[in-house]
Amino acid sequence: MSISSSLSQLSGGKITRRFWLAQLGALSLGTAACSLGTNQEGEEDTGSGSDLQLSFACVDNYDRTRPLLDGTVKPQGIVLQARAVGPGALFRQVAQQTDFDVSEMSTSTFMILKSRGDDRYVGIPAFPSRNFRHGYVFINRRSGINRPEDLAGKRLGMVEYQTTAALWQRTFLQDDFGIKANQIEWSEGGLNTPDEPERFHVDMPSDIHLSRIGPGETLSELLEEGKLDALIGPTKPECFGRAAHIERLFPDYRSVEKDYYKRTGFFPIMHLVVIRKEIYQEHPWAAKSILDAFQTALSTQLERLRSTGVLACALPWLMSDLEEIEEVFGDEHWPYGIAKNQALLERMTQASFEQGLSARKLEVEELFAEETWQT
Repeated sequence: MSISSSLSQLSGGKITRRFWLAQLGALSLGTAACSLGTNQEGEEDTGSGSDLQLSFACVDNYDRTRPLLDGTVKPQGIVLQARAVGPGALFRQVAQQTDFDVSEMSTSTFMILKSRGDDRYVGIPAFPSRNFRHGYVFINRRSGINRPEDLAGKRLGMVEYQTTAALWQRTFLQDDFGIKANQIEWSEGGLNTPDEPERFHVDMPSDIHLSRIGPGETLSELLEEGKLDALIGPTKPECFGRAAHIERLFPDYRSVEKDYYKRTGFFPIMHLVVIRKEIYQEHPWAAKSILDAFQTALSTQLERLRSTGVLACALPWLMSDLEEIEEVFGDEHWPYGIAKNQALLERMTQASFEQGLSARKLEVEELFAEETWQT
């Protein structure tokens, strides 16, 4: 952002001393654009002595963050000491401790903590994980469930009530089918492995009916046995495909999800990026620099996927899928920043409050570093 464009925002009343410090920091860095992280000999670029050294953790299987993990892309003025971690372990660690300066984090967990006065982290509007979730609602056909509305009054399992996947699944059940969270008996536990630990405990309102399954039990087994009527989750239960009476609620879920996007404009955000508050307060420019690096990494990988010479990943109809994605989403199907995600983020903050997770309704801007508000 130029100084002249910054001046034009003065009338909006949101320009603060921190904002100006960030602009000056960006100018001194040659703007907050990203740079390559390797030198001509292919050796890792550890930056200049004045570069900010930050520990960084993210989920280990994304193409869109790979350039940040391997150092091909680095934030201007920052060296990320990167570490890849599995999502379950990472999100528990980030929720309970502050081991990493910059980290990927569950958006739902972040909103819960923020609403309850835990301000250890400041959000950055890069969203490395997004996923439609209609395809991950599974039912026991013997429970008399023939349509989504039949879930009211039923027993539904899930890994954790607080996960972002579950937040979105409850949201579309309410918005599209009129089923509120307090109309269901919820059971938490391991999907295919028993005794999965909670990320952290959240006290729920009295009208939310929530319990944990027994030691040694799994949601998959309980669904197959009919002790649960349905379950929502991040992936498939083991009983699906083995037991004929276990089915998807939305068999043609791709068509349902395309329709959902066309109606709402929502491609559900799962995870965001956070920076420790102490780091941000000392180096406010770092938030925008990190956002720019995530954008560069994403753009690099999307361009790689679109290369028609050879398939960039082992999917036979990759090019056909990309053409369909462009037809549905237009030119940008995975936007970072606040402006293109404003309505979606508003619905997330409202849903978190409605479902008893957030202690108050959060404003979108209070989630994110001020230096990223204009993105």
